[in-house]
Parts: sequence; C-alpha cells; structure tokens
Amino acid sequence: MKFCYHLWVTVSDDESGRRAILQGLAGYAQPGEVLAIMGPSGCGKSTLLDALAGRLASNTRQSGEILVNGSKQRLAFGTSAYVTQDDTLMTTLTVREAVYYSAQLQLPDSMSRSEKKERAEMTIREMGLQDAMNTRIGGWSVKGLSGGQKRRVSICIEILTRPRLLFLDEPTSGLDSAASYHVMSRIVKLARHDGITVVASIHQPSSEVFEVFHNLCLLSSGKTVYFGSASMAKEFFDSNGFPCPALRNPSDHYLRTINKDFDSDTEQGHGGTTNTEEAINTLIKSYKSSEICQQVQCRVYEICQLKGGLLEKKGSQASFITQCLVLTRRSSVNMYRDLGYYWLRLAIYIALCLCVGTIFYDIGFSYGSIQARGSMLMFVAAFLTFMAIGGFPSFVEDMKARGSMLMFVAAFLTFMAIGGFPSFVEDMKIFGRERLNGHYGVGAFVVGNTFSSIPYLLMISLIPGVIAYYLVGLHKGFEHFVYFALMLFVCMMLVESLMMIVASIVPDFLMGIITGAGIQGVDDVATGASSDCQMIFLSLFGDTQCTTLPSHKYANQGFYKNEFQGLTFPNNQAGGPPTISGEEILQNVWQVADGLL
Repeated sequence: MKFCYHLWVTVSDDESGRRAILQGLAGYAQPGEVLAIMGPSGCGKSTLLDALAGRLASNTRQSGEILVNGSKQRLAFGTSAYVTQDDTLMTTLTVREAVYYSAQLQLPDSMSRSEKKERAEMTIREMGLQDAMNTRIGGWSVKGLSGGQKRRVSICIEILTRPRLLFLDEPTSGLDSAASYHVMSRIVKLARHDGITVVASIHQPSSEVFEVFHNLCLLSSGKTVYFGSASMAKEFFDSNGFPCPALRNPSDHYLRTINKDFDSDTEQGHGGTTNTEEAINTLIKSYKSSEICQQVQCRVYEICQLKGGLLEKKGSQASFITQCLVLTRRSSVNMYRDLGYYWLRLAIYIALCLCVGTIFYDIGFSYGSIQARGSMLMFVAAFLTFMAIGGFPSFVEDMKARGSMLMFVAAFLTFMAIGGFPSFVEDMKIFGRERLNGHYGVGAFVVGNTFSSIPYLLMISLIPGVIAYYLVGLHKGFEHFVYFALMLFVCMMLVESLMMIVASIVPDFLMGIITGAGIQGVDDVATGASSDCQMIFLSLFGDTQCTTLPSHKYANQGFYKNEFQGLTFPNNQAGGPPTISGEEILQNVWQVADGLL
C-alpha cells in the first residue's frame, strides 16, 4: 500500500479562534518500509499520525489530501491497524489467551477455530514471544511481562488481520535501548516480509533504532524540517552548518538542534552561533529549496497518479453472536482471576453480613421488631447498592425496630457495587482501544460484560443474603427469601450498570467514584428514606414525576412488602387493637401503598 499526504491541521483556540498544528506537511510511505516521524514534544507528531489514521479529535479541522494508492478512500477494516502509546491490555490473561481471544474477535467466521489459533500462535512467534506464551501479562498486583514484551503483545493483537498499513504511536516510549531495538527490529522484519507500510512516531530513538528506519520526517512547530532518507539526514544537517559531533547519537543531535523549549542554548551555524529559532528557519528554508524536497514532491506526484483502485477489504469481523460469546468468555476469565473485581467484595459482604446478623440476631415478632426489619432491609439494599452505612450507629441504637434492620441491610449491600469502579475503568480503556480499531462494537461489549457478571452478582446476592436473612430471622418461607435475593441482584446489577456508564464518561478513579457516590446519594435522598428527606426532595422538585424515578424507592418498597405482608405483630399502642397486621404497617409506617410491586 502506497500513500501520500499534503496536510494542514488547525485546532480551536479560545484566544485566536483557530491555531495551526500542522502547516502544509507533505510526504509519503511505501510498502516494506518504516517512516519515522520525529520531533520535540509538541511539534505535531501524534497529530500527524492521527490525521493519517483518521483519528483526529472533534475540535480539530483538517484540510489537504491523503491519498492511498492514488485515490481518496477510507481504510477498510483489516487494511490498517493503530497501536497506541499505552499498552492497554487485560492483565490477568496470558500472552496466548490475549492474542487468541483477539483473533476470535477480529478474524471472520469463515476461518475455523484451529486456523485462528494457528494465526495467533504464528503472530506471537513473529514478534519473538514464543517463550512467554503462557506468562500472564501482569499488572500492579502480579509480576508479568516486561515493558518491551507488553509492547510486542499490543503489536501482535493489531497485526492479526495482516494489515497493509500499520500506525505506531511512540512504540519505544518507556523502554530501554535494548527493548526498543528488539521491538523496532521485529517491526522492520515484519514490514519487509509481509510488505506492510509502517508509519511510527518516535520521540528519541537510540542510534541502533534510528539506523533501522528507511525514511525520516522531522517536524518542528508543525512544519517540515526534513523529509527523506534517514541515512541522508546527517548530510543535510552537515551541509547547513549543523554537523553532528563525533560519537553523538544523530537523532539526539537533530532534536537538540530544533528544540525551542530551551531557546537560550545555541547551536553552531554558518555564521557562528545562532539561536534555535534561527536554526529551525534556516533548516526549513534550506529543505524547501533542496534537491531532497524536489525528489519528495516528485515521489508524491507519482503516487497521486497511481490507478491502484480501491483497497481490498481483509475479510470481515466475527459475527455479532461470536463476538458476544468471546467477550463473555474473556470477561469471565478476567473476573475470576482478578481478586479485586468480585472476590474481595464478596469477602467484605460476608464479614459485614455476619456482623449485621449478629447485631440483629433473631429479632422476633415483637412490636419493636417492626422498625428493625425495615432498617435491616434498607441497609442491605443500599449498601450492596450504595451508602447508608452512615446511619449505622442510629440503627444499632434502635435495634428494637424490625424495619430499621431491613433498611440497614438493603442500604449496605448495594453500596459496595461502587467498589468495582477501578476494574470498570480498566475495562473501558480496553474497550475504547478495541472499538476504535474495529474489533467489535458497543452492543457486543455490553452483552458480553453483562452476561459474564451475572454469575458473580448472583453469588454475591445469595451467600451474604442467606447469612443476613436467616441470622436475623426475617419472614419465613423459601419464596420470600428468593424474592429478597432477586431484589438484591437487581439492585446490584443496576448500580453496576450505572458505574459502568460513569466509567465511560469519567475515566478517572477518584473523580469517577465521587461522581458515582454523588448520583447514588441523590438517589437515596429522592427515595425518601425518611420523611424529612422526602419533604426536602418534594420542596425542591414539587409533586412531579421525578419522585418516581429513584431506583432505591422501588427496591425498598419491594423489600418491605415481601417482609411485612402476611405477618401480624402485637400492638403496644394504648387503646388500639391487640395486634397490627403487616399491611397496616406498610401503609402507616412505611407509606407503601397497597398494590405497588
């Protein structure tokens, strides 16, 4: 695949309206070769790479042309791949699993499972990872692959479809010189063997890495300082009075010469010393009038005249059903191996439900147990969905009340669903990378993540639910416990979905947890957990449909009706009947209208 470009890119600016990022850049890339884009920080390397890959941000505006085989055309699925700077990988998977799951997602259903597995293992061997196939990628909790190996896994995942065009955003970032060389040498070998056109942005390569590049695009402040053969760059700088000192890395010399961040430093030019701005202007003018620039323009013109036709689409993705099944399996494996996803929360739930069950042990059917039951249910529903734990001391003091107990347990067990937010953020990062590269869509991700979480949420609902329900001595009857556990499951599923939405909007641990906690807090207030809260909410919003929106409201009403319907309690009120029914308690104490739920 041959492509050329002639680009201008601007970005919106509050002060000047539009600010130029790239200014009339022209160049080309050819099959079997590596084009390295170099320059100091902020020069436009990543912007150029994003423009070529069609990934510019929404606040940028692009003009000019990008031609592939001589014509304007979209890069169809499988014809191009983009490896981001960060290695966003599922840390609990092994190298073999990560690449194989990706092969199942990207490769078409026309390929058999054995063919996909063979493609995955061949790709792993091509990147020199055969000795680490069964090693987990690893993260903060488990030691796994080195930085260079993770980088090669990221590349493996993106070249499974054998793309004709490969974009790499700083593939050597964070790697030592040895790891950088191994990564880039594998890429060059792959490009030469399969005829792949490789475009890579590089910040500061070692001399060994620089030698493997075929062409070099050197940028400064969005302008082309040099474009041409990487081996000819030294001669270009020498001829303009900026020779590379002996024993200095050429790439270091080029970047030092055109880096304006430290403009007080000087470089040696034709007339002695000159500041960096003057050096850059000298090089830009010299390049525009040089024979090298004319050769580049001629090559760009030749590519523009090609009649190569449209790119052949490299097959298609797996079907939607296949994607859902693969994502469900992959997510299930990740949830099982990641202790922080569900297992730690389950342990906390069990410990706290044992405490609650001990405090409210066998509350019986006295008049004082009415409030305790309600508090216990709200505690379970809201703390397995959110945060009524702040009311714990008052609940303990009012242990005589059955309703308080229900409220207490309902509140606690739903709150802890917020604990999975860090894992949700990591999932969203992986989803964002894979969606942009066309591996699958939003629908498949939602289905896979939802189905994989159901067994764990059911387990969290049942095990702590059994402990709290039977230690406290709530409503006898298996059907009442089943309803209780199902309500917990639905509450946790709802809050998990909410936190996943928050993670997609606020991809930051701290801000995301604060946002999720705030939303849950408003939900609790709007629920009307107490008459005071209900009066505050009604005074703010009036008697509108907003009062019917909070999810906790329906959860609490469901818990109350399941617990109190069919029970009778002794009436301690003077002048009243000897007993009071559960239906009367629902209407008079908990304000749950008959017929709801």
